[in-house]
Amino acid sequence: MLGKAYLNIITAAALWGCIGVFLKLLTAAGFTSMEGVAIRALAASLIYGGFLTLTNPGALRIHPKDWYYFFGTGVCSLLFFNWCYFNTISRSSMSVAAVLLYTAPVFVTLMSALFFHETITPLKLLALAVTFAGCALVTGLFPLGQEPISLGTILFGLGSGFGYALYSIFSKFALKQYSPATISFYSFLFCALFSLPLSGLHRDLSGFACWQAWVGALGIGVLCCAIPYVLYTDGLRLAEPGRAAILATIEPFVAAALGILLFREDITLFKLLGMAGILGSVLLINRQNLAKK
Repeated sequence: MLGKAYLNIITAAALWGCIGVFLKLLTAAGFTSMEGVAIRALAASLIYGGFLTLTNPGALRIHPKDWYYFFGTGVCSLLFFNWCYFNTISRSSMSVAAVLLYTAPVFVTLMSALFFHETITPLKLLALAVTFAGCALVTGLFPLGQEPISLGTILFGLGSGFGYALYSIFSKFALKQYSPATISFYSFLFCALFSLPLSGLHRDLSGFACWQAWVGALGIGVLCCAIPYVLYTDGLRLAEPGRAAILATIEPFVAAALGILLFREDITLFKLLGMAGILGSVLLINRQNLAKK
């Protein structure tokens, strides 16, 4: 069962790694990054909500008093980390933003030790170090990145990692009462409700006149949001949040691989070493579990 949970988390992260493919389509249609966030959440909530209405309507029922779970996953996590992430990109570069975003496993590990009494083992610390080094190499920040990073950029970047980490923490609490399907749907819904007015998407819908917008919206909403968040949340039922966060760093590995295969991005020795480091950390964090089989 634990092996299946880990597989769900890795599959979710791999699907998240495909975001760039569909985001390029939305950008080509004229949408901004924050509008892309709103489109992603709106598409996921509408399509997944319709799916649950037909197949599992009971998953749509929640107690109003538990709204804060979904405000936590949808607004404090999904919306907040995206807002911080795009601010980091605008202030610096994709490389800097990606590396700072993947401080998330550190936040998850520390908060899991505080709230769920997870043990911070030497193996987990080693996996965190290898993961961060791998992300830095994959994104090209190190050893080639020499640009100065302002305090504001660092704070926004760390905010994105912290917001990203909050999904695992809030979901772990919510899973005591609700199914992964319920948590995922209301996370999308809360994110959509709060991101729409912030993005201004409702004021100009002309971008939806082209096919790229619809393919991008369906891809980023279903393949890169609804499906992976359901898989990741289901994996959290059995997996430790700290370990799950480290496994999810397979995302930049997939993103880098797709960039090389689909967009002919440069293949460098440092990028290959970083990809190997990320994959190695995933194998490392599973070593104890594999040894028991």
